[in-house]
Amino acid sequence: MELSLHPTQLARLKAFADVVEVSACDHRLLPNSEVAIIGSSTVDDSFMDIAGPHLKMVVRHGIGYDKVNVPAASARGVLAANTPNGPTEGTAEHAVGLMFAVAKGISRSDRALHNNGDWAGSKCRGFELFGRTLGVIGFGRIGQRVAEMCGAGIKMDVVYFDPFLPDGLDLPKSYRRVHSLESLLREADVVTAHSRLDPQSYRMIGEAQLRLMKPGAILINTSRGEVVDEHALCKVLSEGHLFGAGIDVFDPEPPSPENPLFQFENVVVTSHLASATVEASLRSSTGVVDQIEQLTRGERPTWLINPTVWPGRPTATPASEIRK
Repeated sequence: MELSLHPTQLARLKAFADVVEVSACDHRLLPNSEVAIIGSSTVDDSFMDIAGPHLKMVVRHGIGYDKVNVPAASARGVLAANTPNGPTEGTAEHAVGLMFAVAKGISRSDRALHNNGDWAGSKCRGFELFGRTLGVIGFGRIGQRVAEMCGAGIKMDVVYFDPFLPDGLDLPKSYRRVHSLESLLREADVVTAHSRLDPQSYRMIGEAQLRLMKPGAILINTSRGEVVDEHALCKVLSEGHLFGAGIDVFDPEPPSPENPLFQFENVVVTSHLASATVEASLRSSTGVVDQIEQLTRGERPTWLINPTVWPGRPTATPASEIRK
């Protein structure tokens, strides 16, 4: 594995498997491994060539699997899995926290007081989120949890766009689905991105889309940096079109210290730490070990990304699943 599991789950894994820790950039110890637990590594043909024919499964400690070449894994008969329940709560809370930080000028005032004691209240005047319209791009686990927090807790109106979401889901009637990204951008006061990264979502929010947003709106991105065109965002921010932005993810990561987004006082930035909580680590680590244990018992791992590779055995339910 290339990252540290939660201590309780690492001990659990060691009880039935030999565990070897490697760095994300050093895969020399991969040969003869049957399961690879990955964090930020790119799983491609080269990775699987090094691992060799013993590799049975790659498990992503987290929800995003954009760095896993799923077709290549499937072609080799290698199972690919993730832990989609792990980051839900932490990422949703972080997205809402960024909304408040931007809307209330919290970071701007904090910096002013820390740097020179400047009582900058008049420069940091914000607005209330109550009664505003929240636009959620990507309505999976995290997007729905953000909608729940903002709809029920802050009394925001919620609209969402997700072309992959099936119809007929049991969602609150107060949430309204729109069938184009453009419609959502025109309507929302706060836009929050929670889509997965794929060819369709790559830079789906570019200059044209940003200009469709309401003057004075807020953009939040806790999905993937590549979903938003950073150069376009800087251009629109410099023109004063948006009230501000809250950004947890960048393209590339880590970003350059010279990233122009860092120059804007109305942009709150964090270092891809939305899901970096003790609880999220435990949930993801539990999901990883659950699925490895299932594999050793000949049971289908719960969260397979490429289920067609599995030979057709029944799905098992993990004993310690916390949230779907």
